[in-house]
Amino acid sequence: MKKNLLSLLTAGLLATAATAQDNSLLYEVTGNGLTQPSYLYGTFHLVCPNDLVITDATKKAVADTRQLYLELDFDDPAMMKAMMKAMMMTDGKTVKDYLSANDYSILENYFSEKLKMNPAQTSQMTPIALTSMLYMTLLPCQMASYDLTFAQMAIKDKKDILGLESLEAQLAALNAIPVEEQLKGVVDTVKKPDEAKAEFAKFIETYKSQDLEKLGAMMKTSQFSGGDFAKYEDDLLGKRNVNWIPVIEKAAKDKPTFFAFGAGHLIGDKGVIQLLRAKGYTVRGVK
Repeated sequence: MKKNLLSLLTAGLLATAATAQDNSLLYEVTGNGLTQPSYLYGTFHLVCPNDLVITDATKKAVADTRQLYLELDFDDPAMMKAMMKAMMMTDGKTVKDYLSANDYSILENYFSEKLKMNPAQTSQMTPIALTSMLYMTLLPCQMASYDLTFAQMAIKDKKDILGLESLEAQLAALNAIPVEEQLKGVVDTVKKPDEAKAEFAKFIETYKSQDLEKLGAMMKTSQFSGGDFAKYEDDLLGKRNVNWIPVIEKAAKDKPTFFAFGAGHLIGDKGVIQLLRAKGYTVRGVK
């Protein structure tokens, strides 16, 4: 179960830093009729194993809850089939149709050298798929995932795993960004892989420091984002956060729940923390 989606590294981490938050990745949600606490956790979807740290406080929060909500429901048997379908172009066009001959040649050569992909594979893949493959070349390790780690913990404890949104909804948000702009981010990264690796390493270090506002600011100024993020921020984050709130409320009132999703969804005026506080819940960082 690998989340091969652009949101793993972009949409899940980019956010407005308009409202100060506690320096924390773990938040307790209480009040407004909840009989037991639920918890929010901001993830960085793909990291090296040494950078994946589950603290004692987080382990306790998972243990004290009775179900897990991720962005997507990985218990859905149709999920993997739908993900595979989302990796391939289906509109009759190929990557070649969106890039100059020179840029496509650079992209094709990079994927051939780094991942042994043939040109036919590269040309047929969506920007989302290419991005997920590209991140495999930026991490100096076999990738690990907070989301899958939490899922494994839930499975071990025989807890339900559910999703905050459908794959279709997530893809619709990502595809609010034109294909040309998505591919620009891929090509820019391929052209400057060493710089991209250095920037990505800084993102992870900032995430580990739990300074979410700084992380959001860094991502908004990334030279590898592929376009004007501010133009699509509401589609990628704000609207999704608003849609998640009723799901979070219902789940938390039904039973204590551990919610894990991209860290950028936590912060800002339209972040999950502020939206829950506006509903009357107490949301506090857990150190």
